[in-house]
Amino acid sequence: MKLLITTLLLISNFTLFAQSNQFAGDYTRSLSEEGKHIIEYKLTLNPNGTFEFHSYQKMQGGTPSEINKYGKGKWSAKENLISFSVNKKEDLDEKYTLDFSNSTARFVTKNPRDKSDKVVKTKLQFLESGIFWLKGFEVFKI
Repeated sequence: MKLLITTLLLISNFTLFAQSNQFAGDYTRSLSEEGKHIIEYKLTLNPNGTFEFHSYQKMQGGTPSEINKYGKGKWSAKENLISFSVNKKEDLDEKYTLDFSNSTARFVTKNPRDKSDKVVKTKLQFLESGIFWLKGFEVFKI
């Protein structure tokens, strides 16, 4: 009986680990107008449950002309929803100023049962966030 319970717990832990690896990776988005503006976003979900975010903006004629914003913290997955959390004492400082607390994103990918030729880019779509410009925002997995 102990062997059966141990085996079931081990299998469930492997399943949970495999699911989080499905989400882990780099996600990016670039919004640029050639020769005028560059806006780039990069979100990295690490397999160990941590994340880093970088936003870079270069605006022609803007003051300042270049802006870098950073965020970091922890992420967790439940089904296809990714929840972000930030320890304000450890994760926020002079460089990392974006607070992802209470942010949630949906992991979107093509359903494996869908046999059509429809192309669905794997992405994260932010559903909620305390960062006003992040709500509804999408970043695509590379």
